[in-house]
Amino acid sequence: MWRRSSVALAFTVLASMQPLFAAPAVKGRHAASGTKSLAQVADPVVMTPHPGTDLDTQARALLSDDIADAKAHHDAPAVLTASAPLSNAKDDMALFVQLQSGWLCGSAGCTTSVYLRHKNQWHEVLDSVSGNIAVLPTRHQGMRDLLISGDDRWIWQGNGYQDTAPTAPLGNLKQSIERHQEKMGKRD
Repeated sequence: MWRRSSVALAFTVLASMQPLFAAPAVKGRHAASGTKSLAQVADPVVMTPHPGTDLDTQARALLSDDIADAKAHHDAPAVLTASAPLSNAKDDMALFVQLQSGWLCGSAGCTTSVYLRHKNQWHEVLDSVSGNIAVLPTRHQGMRDLLISGDDRWIWQGNGYQDTAPTAPLGNLKQSIERHQEKMGKRD
């Protein structure tokens, strides 16, 4: 019985945090201030299969462990790729890679990783995000910002992308749950 009360308390606490995540008021297709939304100015990254191409070969090499894991579980993942320049540097190219399979994808869908080629070497700069990805015109440290799922901006932090979404302060959530459990009396 106390478990149901704990779950109810957790949902109550999370619901009370909802205003922390609220989006700005929107009128029609534009933000209330009259400016365009991030999604309206972003260039979408369109993930598609490119079998036999250099991008596909590179993607399969970068994710060879995940592909082998899926195959060990009798699954043959589809490899989707896209590329886009994220900086003005001539040789820097980003490779967006998504593996689609029943074994590798979960309830949030399939994840995408982003690799940056610099001096003919691939470096992972964003690991396993879920949702659509778009490239924004804004920049941080010379690299274009990324938009995940239409409202989650990721910015360059020197050697990778960092999420800018605020996290809810959990404060003393554990202590709050323990106090609630004491009030309700722990019942098994």
